[in-house]
Amino acid sequence: MDLQCTLIGAILPWILLFHGFVHSEKAPYNTFVKEATSAPAVLYYDYITIGGGTCGCPLAASLSQGARVLVLERGGSPYDNPNISDIANFASTLSDTSPTSPAQQFISEDGVFNTRARVLGGGSALNAGFYTRASTAYVKKAGWNETLVKQSYEWVEKLVAFKPPLLGWQSAVRNGLLEVGVLPNNGFTYDHVDGTKVGGTIFDGEGHRHTAADLLQYANPTRITVYLHATVHKILFTFNSNGTGRARANGVIFKDAMGVEHRAYLTKNSKNEIIVSAGAIGSPQLLMLSGIGPAEHLKAHGIKMVLDQPIVGLGMADNPMNALFVPSPSPVEMSLIQVVGITKFGSYVEAASGLDFANFWGQMLLRDTGLFVNQSDQPYFTVLPVEATNEAAQAIDSVADIILRGGVILEKVTGPLSTGHLELRSTDPNDNPAVTFKYFNEPEDLNKCVQGMNTIINVINSEGFSEFRYRSVPVQVLINWMLNLPLNLRRRHASAAISLEQFCIDTVMTIWHYHGGCQVGTVVDRDYKVLGVDALRVIDGSTFLGSPGTNPQATVMMLGRYMGQKIMHERYSDGS
Repeated sequence: MDLQCTLIGAILPWILLFHGFVHSEKAPYNTFVKEATSAPAVLYYDYITIGGGTCGCPLAASLSQGARVLVLERGGSPYDNPNISDIANFASTLSDTSPTSPAQQFISEDGVFNTRARVLGGGSALNAGFYTRASTAYVKKAGWNETLVKQSYEWVEKLVAFKPPLLGWQSAVRNGLLEVGVLPNNGFTYDHVDGTKVGGTIFDGEGHRHTAADLLQYANPTRITVYLHATVHKILFTFNSNGTGRARANGVIFKDAMGVEHRAYLTKNSKNEIIVSAGAIGSPQLLMLSGIGPAEHLKAHGIKMVLDQPIVGLGMADNPMNALFVPSPSPVEMSLIQVVGITKFGSYVEAASGLDFANFWGQMLLRDTGLFVNQSDQPYFTVLPVEATNEAAQAIDSVADIILRGGVILEKVTGPLSTGHLELRSTDPNDNPAVTFKYFNEPEDLNKCVQGMNTIINVINSEGFSEFRYRSVPVQVLINWMLNLPLNLRRRHASAAISLEQFCIDTVMTIWHYHGGCQVGTVVDRDYKVLGVDALRVIDGSTFLGSPGTNPQATVMMLGRYMGQKIMHERYSDGS
């Protein structure tokens, strides 16, 4: 597979979901957001937050109400990057492989293209924008205080959550879901309830994205400093005077964009802490780089061990996504994820529309798949033999303004039960670690996918969706088309055309809801304190045992606010 196909596969799931753009106005908190090159050689703060992402921003904003907080973010600002703020440059953002790209690509050991955020605001600056809370059962299982959870969600929603407009395509998907039995109709709600609903979005009425970075508006500007392009290389620890006993985190080493090393230390107070909020990839990676992880693995990389913790990096999970693209005879609106069918069997069905694959990306996709749409709006499909590739490419090049009109309907498996692991490739924090998710390793996950795909097929064939469906194009053709797309690097089996089980396995994609690696109960306790050391917490999606709700971002933001409040309460509850 050549480089162009690889890049297409890497960004295709993003294009399918058409994740949008970011509000380009200057941040109102630019007085405390600075480039790390301006940082002094040595700094002292009450709390050091590693990662200014979806959880780190609300966490730091909350902590700043009662303490001095330092945020170290390895990426840049979402407010001054035209590739993020301008929808026309969307594909450019995802294919950007520069060292400062907001989207750092990686490929899991499973052969699935994936991306990790490298920007202030984290994944909320790159995702499809769907906003929905975790279920009541999830909150109870996590042991969270339900009143504080509700207050924390509302705190987030005041700045970043909106009700989306529901137009043709999304309405048809909703109608189709109801028609095929994904009941009841729950209307618009942020709550996670079985049935079909319209969820929230972090895009406002003018199409501007509001990210977790916006939550820094809540921060006390005199008590917080955010350094951009500040890559933490390791956490520093102190030990008892005799060199034995329990380690205590007391500082970090980070480098700025010029490679200059800086050190940040905690001021002297037993309540002060370092909080890792670097995401499900970055947090377990940083713990290992700092000497907390499996002893033999650390030794193999020449890392001095602080704590032999063999569970760090385990429990890595990524909710598998499978989809069908549906070309439409009718015009469709540009829509992100708005409607979701929350089934009782453990699959979430969602949709997006208004996909424009014109010019380079459209031509490349069409060359690879053999799907053409002529000017009479009548689609016809053909699988191109290898020897016809050049001739087909020339023919396509002669057609102006090639557009695939339609949308994608996808399903995401809940949980999942299948889990893998993360290991270091090197001691460079800028390098992606090796991640294995073991998609569909557990039969129950595969069964959920099959049921989810059957639901998608039924929606496509429903009367409620008929306006956006070519009746002359059977679903089998849509399945074959997906099998010809370079969605991942996995082997394609001939049986995938007739077996939904094999289709799920062969065409699996990420929906970017990966989690685990520093899970509650094994790596951190229920207060997110790292077991076996002092003054160190991990607070982000790496602690999750399963992905919350249909999209985790609302809960990740909520968790930042929730834990910020709890930590401040603990800090001052005894009058200190």
